[in-house]
Amino acid sequence: MECPLLSPRHFEDNYLLDFPDGRMFERRSLLRVRLAANKAWMTYKGPPKLEGIFKTREELEIEVQSGSVALRILENLGMRVWFRYQKHRQEYAMTVPGKPEEKVHLALDETPVGNYVEFEGSEDGIRKTAEAMGFNESMFLQASYYALYAQYCGDRGESPGDMVFPDEQTVKNLPI
Repeated sequence: MECPLLSPRHFEDNYLLDFPDGRMFERRSLLRVRLAANKAWMTYKGPPKLEGIFKTREELEIEVQSGSVALRILENLGMRVWFRYQKHRQEYAMTVPGKPEEKVHLALDETPVGNYVEFEGSEDGIRKTAEAMGFNESMFLQASYYALYAQYCGDRGESPGDMVFPDEQTVKNLPI
């Protein structure tokens, strides 16, 4: 299987925002500002549509010149950061087994609570690629990083805060 590297391992710092009344969380939508690799993005994700084992949702994303300015603008509009999470990520474009014209986007994420693989592509492409990598559908997760972190904390009797690495050195040199 061909699997070219799209993005080498890099650090990402993510900020989820909502209004004080929690209306976005209640609607299962989110607004995120992501800082990574000397760039910043603002992303809106609509409510997930659970279709069998897959989670799909509308996603609108734009690169912004300054993550810190984007955060300040959103805070001045009445939003607040309610969750921050960090990860190291590598990205690949894997050829779907038996379909050389089709690719599946793979993101390998190392988080403070474990390592995860995110697949993006057609349902058939994801199934075939995951199977070729040794993953079966019982291993697929639909949970968000916040839900995974809340479960991790709950299993340890801890209250969730932010999902960040203990070494704050990793946040230096980001475009905030």
